[in-house]
Amino acid sequence: MARLSALPMMIWVMGIAALAMFAPASHALVRGEMETSRAFFYCGVLLLILTAMIALASHGTHARDPARAYLASIVGAYLLVPVLCAVPFHWAVGNTSFQNAWFEMLSSFTTTGATLYDAPDRLSPSLHLWRGIVGWLGGFFVILNAVAIMAPLNLGGIEVISGRAPGRANLGAWIEAAEPRERLVHHFRRLFPAYAGLTAVLWAALLVAGQPGLHAFSFAMGTLSTSGIFPGVDLSQTPRIGAEMLIFVFFALAITRRLMPGYHPTMHGRNWWHNPEIRFAALLLLTAPTALVLRHWFGQVDYAGGVGQFINALWGSLFTTLSFLTTTGYVSSGWEVARGWSGLDSSGLILLGLAVVGGGVGTAAGGVTLLRVYAVLRHAQREMERIVHPSSVGGGGPFARQIRRDGAYLAWIFLMLFGLSATVAMLTLGLFNVPFEPALILAVSALTTTGPLATVAGEVPILWSEQSGPAKIILGLTMILGRVETLAILALLAPSGWRR
Repeated sequence: MARLSALPMMIWVMGIAALAMFAPASHALVRGEMETSRAFFYCGVLLLILTAMIALASHGTHARDPARAYLASIVGAYLLVPVLCAVPFHWAVGNTSFQNAWFEMLSSFTTTGATLYDAPDRLSPSLHLWRGIVGWLGGFFVILNAVAIMAPLNLGGIEVISGRAPGRANLGAWIEAAEPRERLVHHFRRLFPAYAGLTAVLWAALLVAGQPGLHAFSFAMGTLSTSGIFPGVDLSQTPRIGAEMLIFVFFALAITRRLMPGYHPTMHGRNWWHNPEIRFAALLLLTAPTALVLRHWFGQVDYAGGVGQFINALWGSLFTTLSFLTTTGYVSSGWEVARGWSGLDSSGLILLGLAVVGGGVGTAAGGVTLLRVYAVLRHAQREMERIVHPSSVGGGGPFARQIRRDGAYLAWIFLMLFGLSATVAMLTLGLFNVPFEPALILAVSALTTTGPLATVAGEVPILWSEQSGPAKIILGLTMILGRVETLAILALLAPSGWRR
């Protein structure tokens, strides 16, 4: 085990991807789909052999700069793993291009959940299973890196409360505390049993609630990983309120790290209600559905329905709001009722804003993150107080002062980088004849890793499958940028890292 833990992270990622291929191979074999089974089995064996050869060749190598090496490994994983996972997928589907297969696997591994195969029967159940597994592993990859790599480097939102510059502060303490490989192994042992166990619990609960086996398993993996992947038919087409309530409860895992083992960056000895992420998420969860429901009366919308329709509309807006806040993207069966109740054809724009806010720090959710937006709002609130009472004292202790000062400054920098990235993606899409509104929605969907957002944000659903080849490449790179985050890439490319 010591020799295995000494291997580079990329070797581990390749090996796990190879082992994961045997799951759809076995599933297809049981179903009698021999061509699909052979595709995954042969590719899994070949990838295992290739991984073993690379492991032997790289044994004993050590990076001179472990921090930059592991940041580069994260970027390299998002560039390499989707290509490897696309090989058996492309072989099994048959009548599709490799670019489409690559985009599908990249969307799954970055937990975006954007699919090019819109028809429910376009893919076999084994291929839907493979999409769900890749997304589930991608979600765990995000959580593991957030705890073992990003947090010690003050990246991924930790910089808002750490009080140190992102990318290089606390690096010496990180290396002195434990070898980076040891940190990965340590947190893997702590996180994976909890991650897999919670997935199994939700899977079993969904089975009891009446969901079919593959659907229950896919929804469980899609919820824990925030990938929003479903096997052809989503929740809006299979109305089971009990299943939605179960998934709604597990969305909390993407709001705060408190419910998972490992490093808890926002706890600081506080109880759960004083956690800023939970309080801010609760505020958004109350505000958005209330605005949709109250407009029925304020806007004098003529929509038939009694108390039952009101409850259905309220639940649909609550579930869908939290789903897109966590960048999962599941749409409730009551969402269309909520849209009709509000009378807004463009009510999906609220979901677009929620996806931009994103989930908690150190979770699998994408977006700007709740903590960064909270820091900017607290700073704005304090500035307003100073305008009214220039001699007032902010108070709140060291944590509140850090949030309002350096934390807000770093959060604002990230917001500007996020907006700049979205603008560049939109302009690049415009070069390939993508209109403004679809370019905006697609860019935000990719950057926040919320693929289902494209079908609900506008008045007319935008299909990923209708985009051109160059546009898919741009959107794929935008997904990687949204998942790795601009600050991490800047820390990787910083000139200070080049000096020896």
